Amino acid sequence: MKVIERILLDAGISPIAGVDEAGRGACAGPLLVAAVILADPFAPKLSRIRDSKEITENEREELFGVITDEALAISVIEISSTHIDERGVHAANLDGMRRAVQGLKLNPNYVLTDGYVIPGLGIPTLGVWKGDQVVHTISAASIIAKVTRDRIMRTMDLEFPVYGFARHKGYGTLAHTAALEAHGPCPYHRRSFANIASLINNGG
Repeated sequence: MKVIERILLDAGISPIAGVDEAGRGACAGPLLVAAVILADPFAPKLSRIRDSKEITENEREELFGVITDEALAISVIEISSTHIDERGVHAANLDGMRRAVQGLKLNPNYVLTDGYVIPGLGIPTLGVWKGDQVVHTISAASIIAKVTRDRIMRTMDLEFPVYGFARHKGYGTLAHTAALEAHGPCPYHRRSFANIASLINNGG
């Protein structure tokens, strides 16, 4: 039951930004972080919003348009594989969260994030356990981030079709692992990830 936003709104706290990422666990492709401020998190048009992992690709694409129409502000940050390798995935994720909130055209008075509090924002922030499942604005951010990243991965698939990026989106599936063993990593693979580092160290 999504009550956190209702409590904040009833207390007169708004606007509220939700923040989430897509691609944290992938070994190829960028990390995408989205921040979203909804005009009304409980608008009927948004009733079908869920964690992006709980709905189909077609549903995410449809809801992407609905969220865009219903949002007061959206900010999306793309973090490259190179930056992830330089900073580490967790630090890169926090960097992206800060930049996403700071990139909103409307300043939020409260920020809700999926799991991790964002340090150094200067705005009240709450990290919500399984936030993409229990907070509308975080669910909306998860869909924006996921759809944007999937589109990028489909474009990367056109550039490097041997890896099957359009299917597995850079995650470590058996098919992806087999392609890596056959062809070695491409520039979009994350060298700091154990499976990619092991492949490189073994001459892959």
